[in-house]
Amino acid sequence: MTDLPMPDVRPANPRFSSGPCAKRPGWSLEALHDAALGRSHRAKTGKTKLAQAIDLTREVLQVPADHRIAIVPASDTGAVEMALWSLLGERGVDMLAWESFGSGWVTDVIKQLKLEDVRKFEAPYGELPDLRRADFSRDVVFTWNGTTSGVRVPDGEWIAADRSGLTICDATSAAFAQRLPLDKLDVVTFSWQKVLGGEAAHGMLILSPRAVERLESYTPAWPLPKIFRLTKSDGKGGGKLIEGIFKGETINTPSMLAVEDYLDALNWAKSVGGLDGLIGRANANLGVIEAFVDKSPWLGFLAKTDATCSNTSVCLSITDPQIAALDADAQAAFAKGMVSVLEAEGVAFDIGAYRDAPPGLRIWTGGTIEKADLEALMPWLDWAYQRQKSGLKQAA
Repeated sequence: MTDLPMPDVRPANPRFSSGPCAKRPGWSLEALHDAALGRSHRAKTGKTKLAQAIDLTREVLQVPADHRIAIVPASDTGAVEMALWSLLGERGVDMLAWESFGSGWVTDVIKQLKLEDVRKFEAPYGELPDLRRADFSRDVVFTWNGTTSGVRVPDGEWIAADRSGLTICDATSAAFAQRLPLDKLDVVTFSWQKVLGGEAAHGMLILSPRAVERLESYTPAWPLPKIFRLTKSDGKGGGKLIEGIFKGETINTPSMLAVEDYLDALNWAKSVGGLDGLIGRANANLGVIEAFVDKSPWLGFLAKTDATCSNTSVCLSITDPQIAALDADAQAAFAKGMVSVLEAEGVAFDIGAYRDAPPGLRIWTGGTIEKADLEALMPWLDWAYQRQKSGLKQAA
């Protein structure tokens, strides 16, 4: 079907999914042999491991000593929802969105929380809204890295250091791969199954002293389910932070198997140079795709500028004019055909664009991905593209 020969070299690990993401290199079930299975998470062993997970998160992610870190239910989604429902409503809020998850937070704030003083700043896939329009006398909610668009904020220069509102940042595909200015972020959330390749269902919530102050001085007008409650009554009409949550005394029962896996991932992260090492690995991985795209006549980044291109969830568009001229359904079918043949060959799993995103490819390049595997994958993209293109010509 194509004159381009099938490449000789295959990626050793074809797992390029953007979530759950690839396990760290060399991982096996043996890494979980010390998991506290069949034990209470409230027993000394369980509490010690949970506290370890928090302490290692602080060390690897370089979280300031005065910030609280909690393990919370329901992955990154649960952590974001906990923040939105617990903290918003004290003042107006600016919502920034440029892909599906950010748009989801806009919907929750407007239609579920039903806040009245909400400003939306949105941009299409591939672009960022005008960050300068954010008013930091208000609360500001945004994703750091758009997992489904491959677009990230370039830095934290646009965030006011003297803000009076809170910054609430969904950083799930940025944490451990991009440098987060934690002095300018009052709430940071992420999940274990993203950059470090942990298992699902557990989220992380990082609170600045300013966020804690809001929690203890402001009570939302709506009821909070137990799973969201971070404070308890102080008996004086106010609230007091439940400190145990930030020491590993989780709100609900965590999987100790998943905890062990997260500990393994964090220790591996330390072994490759901690945060700097992880960022370096992700940047080098992005570099492989950049070099390929630079030479490709048919492929381009969904991100419109280099400065905003993600180094984890890399989203690619098929730029061949003949394919771009097809209707949306036909473009999607072309990209899905490439994805299917690559999966059938055992070369790349789960690299299709997110369902709400423009048709194309999405390749995970976070720190658990080996550069050599991406280098091996690139010729296969050419092969799959040529195969699909040949099929179009035959159909015509």
